[in-house]
Amino acid sequence: MQRKLDLRSGTPVWSAYRSPSVPMGRLARDVKADVLIVGMGISGAMMAEALTRDALSVICIDRRGPLQGSTAATTALVQFEIDQPLTKLSKMIGSAAAQQAWRRSRLAVINLEGRIAELCIRCSQVSTQSLYLAGTTLGPMDLRKEAEARRRAGIGASFLIRARLRDEFGIDRGGAILSHDNLALDPRKLTAGLLLDALNKKARLYAPAEAMAIEDNRLGVAVVTRQGPTITARHLILTTGYELLDVVPAVSHKVISTWAIATRQQPAKIWPGATMIWEASDPYLYVRATADGRVICGGEDEDFTDEERRNALTDKKAAQLSKKLERIFPLLDTKAEFAWSGSFGAIGTGLPIIGALPDHPRIHAVMGYGGNGILFSQIASEIVSASIKGGEDTDADLFAFKA
Repeated sequence: MQRKLDLRSGTPVWSAYRSPSVPMGRLARDVKADVLIVGMGISGAMMAEALTRDALSVICIDRRGPLQGSTAATTALVQFEIDQPLTKLSKMIGSAAAQQAWRRSRLAVINLEGRIAELCIRCSQVSTQSLYLAGTTLGPMDLRKEAEARRRAGIGASFLIRARLRDEFGIDRGGAILSHDNLALDPRKLTAGLLLDALNKKARLYAPAEAMAIEDNRLGVAVVTRQGPTITARHLILTTGYELLDVVPAVSHKVISTWAIATRQQPAKIWPGATMIWEASDPYLYVRATADGRVICGGEDEDFTDEERRNALTDKKAAQLSKKLERIFPLLDTKAEFAWSGSFGAIGTGLPIIGALPDHPRIHAVMGYGGNGILFSQIASEIVSASIKGGEDTDADLFAFKA
């Protein structure tokens, strides 16, 4: 059985932009495939594209339909910068592992950008800089040390003093780290594009179709659906986000409530380079611009999972986000034209958990915790597809389920 959550509410800004329609089939009989993917958000779409690219037969199912879960609520700041700063992550998992996690995240941006270009997916994708502002958890001196740690790991980073930050970006803070070559995009358009590519490569997409019971052995997996038919496959991949199936072992994580707003279009008031902005604070604030000049601002996270309470706070949280955005950019019209809430998972290291389940080698799970979900989905598509083909990704152990 699946642990169900109301993953979002309100009206995400992406509803203002039309994404391609993804045709679904109706699951009316028992079917077979090399791989069954449960979930058709960004993680499932990336996995389907990667596996069909390898000429495997793929079936995707979703209890709602494509693009209906957390994917529609993401603000899609596709940054290689992991939630946990490199200096702090090094103390948690060791310097070598932390550096490799950051490098792999950096590589994932490059690989994702390449896939989008190769598949000609039109998802309002732009390459952009990122500013990590001094805040309540890391001050200017801490950020200077963080930039040095990144450079030692082979990751470009520049520390900006207050005067340069103010002169170049119009932001008055004690300091910031400037990074390059992150991505901003429309997550619904990207997900739809990936699913349509997989469909063109003979993937079968069924919705609504809900996994109810799972049986596995050394030869494969059988999944009984709520709709009646059974799906058998050599491998099962769970890309259900924070709605975990019971077969997935409990890990030390928590589900967080978060909020976001988007302003009206105001391209003339967008700051230089439409640079992504986020704070070294708890709770942190993050800001980006859309291709047509809206400003998206998110944060105000709280550690609870009560959907009704979360939804009831949306108006208050939207007002708080608007005020915080105004403090950074006083010339912006920060009134929320769109406001929404969502839920996501968080784990202490900020890293994902990816790979085969303990004692279930043919069942793989993608648990992309934290604010880098889209990049972690890219990494998962590389690690899991390599495993299914009989190979091994060199970073598989870094993200694997721990015994």
